[in-house]
Amino acid sequence: MAGEPSAESLLARAELAWAGGDGPAAIALFGRADAAAEAGGDLSGRVRAVLGQARGQRYNLTPGSLPVRLHAVYDLVDDPFPRGRLAAALARCWAYANEPRRARPFAIEALHLATQADDPALLADALDAALVTHWGPDDLALRRDWAARLADAAAHLADPDARLQAQLWTLTVAWEVLDLPAIHRAMGAIELLADESRRAEFFAASRRLPIELLRGRGELAQQLIQRAAAASEAAVIPDGWAVQQSMAGYAAFFTGDADGCAAMAPVYESHAVEFGVSAIRAEAAVIWLGTGRLDEVAEMIGPFTADVLARVPRDSDWLLTVQCVLEGALAVGDEAVVEAALALLAPYGGRSVVNAGAVMWHGMTDDTLARAYALLGDREAAERHRVAARATYQRIGAAWWRDRLDRSLPAPGASAGPGPVAGPVTVHLHQQPGGLWLVGREGATFVLPRMRGLAHLHVLLGQADRDVEALTLVGGAVEQADLEVLDDESRRLLRARLVRLDAELADGDRPELADERDAIASYLARGTGLGGRHRVTGSSAERARVAVRKAIVAALARIGETDPWLARHLHDRVHTGLVCRYDTDPDHPVRWILRQRSGATA
Repeated sequence: MAGEPSAESLLARAELAWAGGDGPAAIALFGRADAAAEAGGDLSGRVRAVLGQARGQRYNLTPGSLPVRLHAVYDLVDDPFPRGRLAAALARCWAYANEPRRARPFAIEALHLATQADDPALLADALDAALVTHWGPDDLALRRDWAARLADAAAHLADPDARLQAQLWTLTVAWEVLDLPAIHRAMGAIELLADESRRAEFFAASRRLPIELLRGRGELAQQLIQRAAAASEAAVIPDGWAVQQSMAGYAAFFTGDADGCAAMAPVYESHAVEFGVSAIRAEAAVIWLGTGRLDEVAEMIGPFTADVLARVPRDSDWLLTVQCVLEGALAVGDEAVVEAALALLAPYGGRSVVNAGAVMWHGMTDDTLARAYALLGDREAAERHRVAARATYQRIGAAWWRDRLDRSLPAPGASAGPGPVAGPVTVHLHQQPGGLWLVGREGATFVLPRMRGLAHLHVLLGQADRDVEALTLVGGAVEQADLEVLDDESRRLLRARLVRLDAELADGDRPELADERDAIASYLARGTGLGGRHRVTGSSAERARVAVRKAIVAALARIGETDPWLARHLHDRVHTGLVCRYDTDPDHPVRWILRQRSGATA
């Protein structure tokens, strides 16, 4: 068309509109730029235009023609850098549309291309896409690894949005494992980024809310909502309105504001019904619960039959959806829905439930599991999960959650908590789905990421009071002949010299001889192991000894952050070396749970 601006001009105008906070105008201009670039055979312009359009996609909604436009350009590009960016955009596009199966191949390709290109900006983009597409309940261990890599990749990037995205992932994963120091560090980093970016200001305000609600400081909610709204007006936040509604709804729920819940619950319900979003429908049940309208709660959870729950995509909203459905079903006493949700949630005991992007915290799975087992009559399982949930709430200062649990499921006897250890004690140390480890005393378990040291401890505990070679623990290694630190001749000569030095030093104080004696004695000690055995170096066995020791020390340090007693017990009873061993303590017996169990079955 005559007089139509060039693609380059339209792209420049689109970026200005985006920077000025006018998202709709920016997206329209990116679309026109794509058409102009296609007409002019400008492939580079098309790449920039469709990537610009992808920025405006909203979460949990169908993507329309966006994946078609992205894929059309993706098919034309061979250069690793733009192809990697397009693959990452396609991955996010399908993930935001709740299609993780379609999304994952693009994310993996983006990560492969970024690794080949050795470009930090592309790597950060690809890692973000990989995280978005691996957001299911069984992917947490992988998310921890990738979030750490993303933080490293983005640390020195000039783009504040890339650094913001890295910190948001750090925050989200920290919430998922309830690492409070990491939550506060990431939150502080996001608030510092707010000085550079209005977009970061929005996330600083919105992600501060669940922290303050956890602390019981609900009076700050309105201030944070206003801050988020102001930032959203100045920057393009595709899901800004939805996040603000979520903030308002949960602020009302956690502060006991029934009128506020009554105002927000229909908003949740309308959005869930109009767009067919299961997670928001489940959340609507919780907000309706805050109004006391159990009839509305029943209506929201009614469609979640066992078949429907089984088909919920195992993505970012899976744990959230099942947790909220179970909350609603427990409130109205719908045993069929409780039983269906319990069957799905039971393997994920000890998990922290957080909304996508750390918008809101939804407590522990042990909380809802305890009440579900109680409703269905399994008192032993109910008490086990109740004690575990309460201990976690007590540890992190989640008073609202603890008090609600105490009201809904009172303790049958003394107050919960591990307390001092006396007599037999039951301790968990086993893997959960997705590679995470459940660790700790019964009633005070916690989740740790996959660590080699935990795997080594698991083997030793399973073979208590028996020797296990370090080489066996690491799974074997390339065989290499043992190389002694000292050969027999060197050892004989050095010991003879020690005898002469001792005789000379007995006749008087001679500092130079004392120094030589100490040096030789130290050297001999380094070449001699326990029981006078010759120490070797460079061998597979020696490398295994060092690796096992380091791994177990690291695991004990992590355990000690939450349960010092358990760390001390293992430190005292686990012995490492070329041969490793866990010695039981007959005076203080421990019953180890070394595999996943459900219900009342060990």
